[in-house]
Amino acid sequence: MQVHPTHISGLVVVEPRVFGDDRGYFFESFNAEKFREAGLQPQFLQDNQSLSSRGVLRGLHFQRPPHAQGKLVRVIKGAVLDVAVDIRKGSPTYGQHHKLELNEENKLQFYIPPGFAHGFATLADDTVFCYKCTDLYHPETEGSIAWNDPDLGIDWQLENPVLSHKDQQSPDFASFESPFTYS
Repeated sequence: MQVHPTHISGLVVVEPRVFGDDRGYFFESFNAEKFREAGLQPQFLQDNQSLSSRGVLRGLHFQRPPHAQGKLVRVIKGAVLDVAVDIRKGSPTYGQHHKLELNEENKLQFYIPPGFAHGFATLADDTVFCYKCTDLYHPETEGSIAWNDPDLGIDWQLENPVLSHKDQQSPDFASFESPFTYS
């Protein structure tokens, strides 16, 4: 397993070592010791999985303290454009985003610590997306930012995405008051 830092402090891409042969493949999707060696020590409390058709956009979501969530995300089947936005006040990259394609072929994973808004757009039908979370879901602490906010400048590579009612009502970035601080 290799851990690759991104241009935004705290965000990392995890590249598992895949062992394949004519029977299929095997890889470790998580190894706490290897994460510790890379300077990451998340303690995961909940696993989630979603199924989406092509063109669905979910995000940009986060949970506020005291139930802020870090996430280790990956695709089991299909493909997504995965995006994390730095929402840590005082961060030199506040409001910047990092995006990458996660798919069943590349088997990449993306670790997103607390202090980031997260979202993804599905690029294939029947996409199965899963993520490990460092805290349990608490609806009273959930928040969101408009996925299409021009201040964020995210190219989702989608025309007319399918959105939930909640994601259609998310506030813009300019009016957003972040509960996170960069440390």
